[in-house]
Amino acid sequence: MGDVNDDSRIRRNPLGTPVVAMIGGGQLARMTHQAAVALGQTLRVLAADPQDPAAQVTPDVVIGAHDDPDAVRAAAEGADVMTFDHEHVPPQILLELESAGVAVRPRASALIHAQDKLVMRRALAEIGAPVPPFTGVDSLDDVRRFHDEQDGNIVLKAARGGYDGRGVWMPGSLEEAERIADEQLAAGVPMMAEARVPWTRELSAMVARSPFGQGAVWPVVETVQRDGICSVAIAPAPGLPDDLRSAVQATALRLAEHLDVTGVMAVELFEVIGSDGRPGVLVNELAMRPHNSGHWTMDGATTSQFEQHLRAVLDYPLGSTVPTAPLTVMSNVLGAPETPEMSMDERVHHLAARFPHVKVHLYGKSERHGRKIGHVNVLADPGVDPDDADQVASVRAVAELAAHWLSHAQWADGWDPHTGAAVGDFER
Repeated sequence: MGDVNDDSRIRRNPLGTPVVAMIGGGQLARMTHQAAVALGQTLRVLAADPQDPAAQVTPDVVIGAHDDPDAVRAAAEGADVMTFDHEHVPPQILLELESAGVAVRPRASALIHAQDKLVMRRALAEIGAPVPPFTGVDSLDDVRRFHDEQDGNIVLKAARGGYDGRGVWMPGSLEEAERIADEQLAAGVPMMAEARVPWTRELSAMVARSPFGQGAVWPVVETVQRDGICSVAIAPAPGLPDDLRSAVQATALRLAEHLDVTGVMAVELFEVIGSDGRPGVLVNELAMRPHNSGHWTMDGATTSQFEQHLRAVLDYPLGSTVPTAPLTVMSNVLGAPETPEMSMDERVHHLAARFPHVKVHLYGKSERHGRKIGHVNVLADPGVDPDDADQVASVRAVAELAAHWLSHAQWADGWDPHTGAAVGDFER
């Protein structure tokens, strides 16, 4: 590539403000673009297709594959910093860019912990972070040994490439575990196994860190998964003891520092009950980019995860993470089994008429079953108690009704737009 300090691309921005190159043109890049516009910055995206969500909205687009060195170099050329909306760029490409002087954030040495689950598990275990028992799987003997050690309660995972429930298997017997491992190892998939722990719910802690070393963390949230896909996020996590909440936030900040993360990072956790009967946590996954569990921050926090990511990778002072409401519930809009005849625009119209306080974020994606095509955020009124189960359920019900309507064009509670009658009371 040419001189990485060449400013020919930067001159596209008449204000002379920074250009950030983001690898990946999905919804995370699209929403990061919104934050860049507000900050007067330019977000250049490397998109696989001109119709990718981010490519639809940003004028500075490079079309190419994330694993094509030439395409990645073209996206990085002239940019102030390069970052990601997914973790799948081959490490060797990033190392070559770093050697050429490109500011890659997070660096390849940090990003590998989000790319390889086994590398991540080993790094966390070294510093004493709470993780489930685990092992690398190089042969069927590894599976048999670990299966015996855990009394058969194991999970098999692809160490690389899995997301939204893909690349995860929960075998019901040793024979099934051996079959899965044999098939995946024969296909060249790096494998690991970990104990299948009994957990009470899933949590997520979003944290940000700048090259200067400044850190910031949002409230810990509860996430609800359906078919391996995040469906709902409740911020803050209801009923989480203050000492555990503080410990989770401190762990997230410590991990970001230890792994030398730059940008935002999601620490996904299992809440478990210890032998003393008290709740604790185990770290499940890391994501070094904006994350689904942080979408609530777009409306429910002073600084969204997308703005914070830009601040962090550019080494700006980080923004406040103080919530703007006592409770925010995010619900994903997932494509219905059959695409409704009603246009999405008309669905948004009807949603606004029924729930004018619901904040809608659509990604510009075509609809198909189970696909993330958007999300909604619902902010609770002042005075709502985020630890009151009934009040949380009321706000969550509106979020899930809204998301279901946008995907199915059907009101799940039987609401009639002509009479205003519904089965149950979901109005605020």
